[in-house]
Amino acid sequence: MRLFPLFIVLSAASLAAAQDEVEIPVEQLMATAFPAKSVTAKAETTPVGTADDAADDPAIWRHPTNPAKSLVVGTDKKAGIHVYDMSGKAVGFTPSPRLNNVDLRANVPVNGRPSVLVVASDRRDEANAAAALFTLDTDARKLVPLANLPVGPGEAYGMCLWQRKSDGQVFAFLVLKDGRIDQVELNLAGATPSGKVVRSMKLGTQSEGCVVDDRTGLLYVAEEDVGLWRFDARPNGSTKPKRLGRADGKRLVADAEGLAIAPSGKSGGYLLASSQGDYAYVLYRLKDGRYIGRFRIADGSIDGVQETDGLELALGDFGPDYPGGLMVVQDGDNAPETQNFKYVAWADVRKALKLK
Repeated sequence: MRLFPLFIVLSAASLAAAQDEVEIPVEQLMATAFPAKSVTAKAETTPVGTADDAADDPAIWRHPTNPAKSLVVGTDKKAGIHVYDMSGKAVGFTPSPRLNNVDLRANVPVNGRPSVLVVASDRRDEANAAAALFTLDTDARKLVPLANLPVGPGEAYGMCLWQRKSDGQVFAFLVLKDGRIDQVELNLAGATPSGKVVRSMKLGTQSEGCVVDDRTGLLYVAEEDVGLWRFDARPNGSTKPKRLGRADGKRLVADAEGLAIAPSGKSGGYLLASSQGDYAYVLYRLKDGRYIGRFRIADGSIDGVQETDGLELALGDFGPDYPGGLMVVQDGDNAPETQNFKYVAWADVRKALKLK
């Protein structure tokens, strides 16, 4: 007779677990989240060559003297990595399946030559994380494979770079799917690059998006169902994170995904995050983590954006359509075509949110 009540308890627990896994319609998430302003895209890239969930994360290289010659790098995590021009046209492609997130830094000495260094997280072996290194040939508009560096056990997911202000040393932060973050010191002085893990940090659940503020040496990481965290990026710094923004369903709606920084002055500016659950983007003030506002990329001459995973932002002159900076976001639903990336003028975002 005692088994009967136990059976009821287990059934209730199972039902609760099943209810937790029910996907909430995005319309409901939009209705309950804080209001979002609207902007529209100025351009879009050639769709990636593979279907379903393929396009993932962009990085931006700004030409120092001719904005029209700037380039965007974007991953197709089922096929390789693309290079796009400012019109969105695909001008280069390097086959390399299972690359996920990507970041770059310009004017990095590689084997003694100033180069544009591009690094992507490599998921080909889900049990062993790796980082794929390239240089960007800005004249030929293509990526040149440089090295593939093993990092450690686990599935590679997020990737961001930090170029230390004091000496120019470059570090790669590899975010593993289980929330571990490995900091890799890159040695690019010789013909064959190498890297060593100088420390590891840990968040509790699945994490991906990350970005480092080169000015302040602060690392920001998105824990998808929890929110945003800040770490000291220094190898000898604290591994304890500080919470910045919660995935509260109001400001930031899970999944929390791509991150980017809009710097201002020595340490000011904004942190930009993809609120993937309700197709929005959220701004927080870097100085104190204060919530600033939200926006979406709506239909215009180019279709709107849904379910953004990776994003990037670069300030400066990118030509008449992007006088104050370029924002590039992954579009998770570009039907009837495959996924692609959308280009947005940062000036339009500033105007919509009335940023000073």
